[in-house]
Amino acid sequence: MTKADIVNRISDKTGVERTVVLSVVESYFSTMKEEMVKGNNVYFRGFGSFILKKRAKKIARNISKNTALVIDAHFIPKFKPSKTFVEAVRSSSAVKKML
Repeated sequence: MTKADIVNRISDKTGVERTVVLSVVESYFSTMKEEMVKGNNVYFRGFGSFILKKRAKKIARNISKNTALVIDAHFIPKFKPSKTFVEAVRSSSAVKKML
């Protein structure tokens, strides 16, 4: 499912114009990015959490040149689904058909 599909589905369900829904979705994503760049985690009760996870400093190897690179400690965004979200997906008949 793409962003356009989500915008179309929300527009159909709510009756709001697609351009307005697209603007809201774009604002949502930009706000989430801004908050995570500031170092804040974003929590949605019943859905999940977008958290920053720290990666430790490590040494990587460039095999083709046989050199070592130092990768400094850094943060990456990570999504952790809520228990209710995980249970809903786990018990879904559509997901069971994929297996």
